[in-house]
Amino acid sequence: MAVRHRLIESPAGEVWAVLADGTRYGDWVVGTSRSRPADGEWPQVGSSIRYTIRFGPWSVAGRTVVRRCEAPGVLELEVDSGWLGTARIALEVRPWGENALVTIDEHPLRGPAGKLHNTAVDALIQLRHCSMLARLADTVEKASHSTHEAA
Repeated sequence: MAVRHRLIESPAGEVWAVLADGTRYGDWVVGTSRSRPADGEWPQVGSSIRYTIRFGPWSVAGRTVVRRCEAPGVLELEVDSGWLGTARIALEVRPWGENALVTIDEHPLRGPAGKLHNTAVDALIQLRHCSMLARLADTVEKASHSTHEAA
């Protein structure tokens, strides 16, 4: 089971604002080089974004669909990375004093990732989550600074 959490030193609402912006997906999701809206209005249930993952000279196009959204605290996504398979990613944002406690829970669902899922894969996912939560914190901080500067 690949579950990781991080305290982000920003209000929960500012963290949610980044998660609720489908165009920011590539800013904090590790491996994603680009994202753009596809269907519906992100993050409504059923809405989706398209993204590109790069592995050196290779790239994989994918799609992420919102399966559950309870703003401003729960966002569950199904990530479809083509031949790599699909995964469930659940994000929870909780107020923690003046800050936000963010938990990410990821599990492969279908395809090779689901069939090959084991503790070694979970260890790699944990490393990815550490980086992803750090990038989310940086993205939130940058968004917060630009909002405060504009005010």
